[in-house]
This record gives sequence, structure tokens and C-alpha cells, in this order.
Amino acid sequence: MQADSLPSYSKPSLAPAASVILIIDDNPKSIKALSLLVRDFGEVLFATSGAAGIAMAMKSKPDLILLDVEMPGMNGYEVCRQLKADLSTRGSGIIIVTSHSSVEHEVEALEAGAADFITKPLNAPLVRARVKTQLLVKKQADALQRLAEQDGLTGIYNRRYFDEQVAQEWRRHQRQRSPLGLALVDVDYFKAYNDEYGHQDGDECLRSVAQCLTLALRRPGEQVARYGGEEFVIILPYTDNVELLKIGPWLCEQVRNLKIPHAKSAVAQWVTISAGLASGIPSIQSGPDHLLGLADKALYQAKANGRNQFVVAEKNLE
Repeated sequence: MQADSLPSYSKPSLAPAASVILIIDDNPKSIKALSLLVRDFGEVLFATSGAAGIAMAMKSKPDLILLDVEMPGMNGYEVCRQLKADLSTRGSGIIIVTSHSSVEHEVEALEAGAADFITKPLNAPLVRARVKTQLLVKKQADALQRLAEQDGLTGIYNRRYFDEQVAQEWRRHQRQRSPLGLALVDVDYFKAYNDEYGHQDGDECLRSVAQCLTLALRRPGEQVARYGGEEFVIILPYTDNVELLKIGPWLCEQVRNLKIPHAKSAVAQWVTISAGLASGIPSIQSGPDHLLGLADKALYQAKANGRNQFVVAEKNLE
């Protein structure tokens, strides 16, 4: 039997945004000259010191950095090393820009982590060609990374991506002593749905629920991933139990509103979800698995209580 009136589905967009180029140079004339050469490749940002450049790179996540060597305080090689050592900036391509043309300086640039090397005075066609090449390399690397992070069935993030992101969020919230929330979501009676409507409609159902949960996210930093089978997980930064009591019913309502028929559900005529939510301030003594375990126990309780509902874990990480 075929399910009727399944909502139309389009994969959540993980398409790349326009390129961002960051120029780090203490000389305004050099910044202007480089900007004029590369501005048609994307958005151009600039910083006039190494420290300011690192801060801006962490904030803007540029695709490419044009980095001057001779700067007061921190030279370009040291800036390059720091950028490549940091998880949040190591993905940016770096081209060293310098008036030195010796092999030794070029080797030092490459050993610091730079992808290419440009000498002054600037040769316009050469600068543009090398910038274009590095932006292409970055786009190709990003495309491969997106494939590695994407769930093949639903188009949302996969378990691998979730594991990496929740570890990062754990460390960030630990440093800031802020509450981190997680939600585990399970599609109710999904095996019965597959048995009734077939696996093709089952796959379409999962896609629709995945898209629905993605669109239901309302705050920056919230991310949903497929955890496995018919289970999804949501990262909820800066979220305490008070907020979870609002998020739980909101998620359940959004999926119910899809009105995907489910003739074999014991709780509703439509596809529904059960959700377990947990929150706490991360500590050094525990890891993300602890919070995930609390959310999993809450999900088990929601299912034991009859499904089509949410439960917020009473215990937290404190």
C-alpha cells in the first residue's frame, strides 16, 4: 500500500556560500592594491595586524587569506602557524605575500602551512591566477567535506559530523560555563510504517521529518543530524532545562503538522515523534556521552509513557 499525500521534499541546502577573502597587512596601500585585484572573486575583508587578523579569521572563516610577512608584533609566518594550529581556521587557504623572493623565504612560508607564495611588487595576472587557483582548491575541499558530513538518505548532517560538533560545543560551553542542550528524536512506530507502506515511502518519511526538524530550529548554532535509523539528534547551544520545556513540545508539534498518514500507529493517525531532552554545564570530569546518555534515558521514558511526547531529563550534569 502506498502512503497518501506525503509532503513534497527538497534536501536542506548545504551549498557553499560566496567566497570570502581576508587580507592581513599593516600597509593600507598594499591592502588597497590587493583588494582591487581580487574583489571580483568574492567578499574582501582586511585586518592591519597579525592579532587582529587571527581574530577576524576565527569570526569570518575566510576561504582564502592573503598574509603579509613583514608586520610589527607578530610576523606573517607566526600568524600562519597559529591559524593552521587552530581547528576553527586551519581550513582557510593561505597565500604568503612578501617582498622577499629567496628560496629560503618560500620554504619557510610552506613549512608554516601556506599553500602558495606571492612576491612584491605585485604581478596582477599572477596574483589573480594564484588566488583563483586556491579558491578553486578550497571549493573542491569543501565539497568533499560536505559529502563526508552529509547523510546520504536525508541530506542533513550525519553521525560523524554530530560527533565532531558536539565535542567542539562541549569544550566551548565548558570554557564559558554555559548550559549545553541535546535532543534525541525517534520516529514513532517506524518499523510498522515501513511494513505498511514499503521502504520507499519509509525513506521519504525520514526525509520529510529530517527537513521538518531542520526548519524547526530557530536559534544560531542549533544543528540536527541523523543519529541512526529513524533517530535524529539536535545540538542546542546555550540551552537550559527551562528552554527545553519549550523546545520539546515545539518539535513534536512541527512533525505532527506534517500530517503524514500512519495507519499502523498506536497513538495517532499521523506520523509522530518521541523526544528526550537533556541539558547541563559541561565539566572536565565528563564528556558529551554523559549528556547524550541523559537524553537517551529521557527518550526511553517518553516512549514508555506512550510515545508522541517529550521528556526532559530531571538529572543534569551539575
